Amino acid sequence: MRLLHTMLRVGNLDQSIAFYTEVLGMQLLRRQDYPDGRFTLAFVGYGPEIEGAVIELTHNWDTTGYELGNAYGHIALAVPDAAAACAAIKARGGKVVREAGPMKHGKTIIAFVEDPDGYKIELIQRD
Repeated sequence: MRLLHTMLRVGNLDQSIAFYTEVLGMQLLRRQDYPDGRFTLAFVGYGPEIEGAVIELTHNWDTTGYELGNAYGHIALAVPDAAAACAAIKARGGKVVREAGPMKHGKTIIAFVEDPDGYKIELIQRD
């Protein structure tokens, strides 16, 4: 077994695709409309789905937004320099909600950004 994808429901698909591709540097891997079901699926990631896990963005045509609830945590991305990643994300219009710095009770450097629907993405500094 291997992890294939994580699905997020999004209110504005084009805005979400722009965030994940233009702000976080992912690629739009595939997009498919399902008119009978009134939804669209878009898959984004840093490489082909056969090589690693991706994010499935699900847009239900009749829904413009969702409540995140209190069970969702975050998606984590490895970055070589968390402070530089935050600066680049801000320069591309992204929202940094926790600047780079050591995690509480630890030494790992982390930061958090937020996508257009409010989903948190953790940046973890790795060599």
